[in-house]
Amino acid sequence: MAHYALLDENNVVTNVITGRNENETVQGISDWENYYGQVHNQTCKRTSWNTYGNVHQSGGTPFRKNYAQVGGIYSEKLDAFIPVKPFPSWTLDEETCQWVAPSPYPEVLREPDKDDIPYPIYTWNESTLSWVLITP
Repeated sequence: MAHYALLDENNVVTNVITGRNENETVQGISDWENYYGQVHNQTCKRTSWNTYGNVHQSGGTPFRKNYAQVGGIYSEKLDAFIPVKPFPSWTLDEETCQWVAPSPYPEVLREPDKDDIPYPIYTWNESTLSWVLITP
């Protein structure tokens, strides 16, 4: 089972569908990107469920840097799916096609004997350009 992203005229992902594997031929059809594009009257690009940040989660070959996200874009230049930009201050890492905050997420250190204590969670504050601890 393969996944395909449907793109509008600006290469924005409008939908992700499940379809035939690219190595399948059915009734003489083997170019599934072209087929699904014609059926939906949009550009269609294959996407890999297992690819995130230009790494294949099962150890395979990464495909188009990321799994397509509705609202994200497809970059022809990078042959990659780029997720929705979360904040104006974040920049694109073209190697992973992931958005990067101006400062790294705070490192969380755990004490081995305190595994029952939840990890601290931070959220991005765009007005201060910093991570803020969420307190329960």
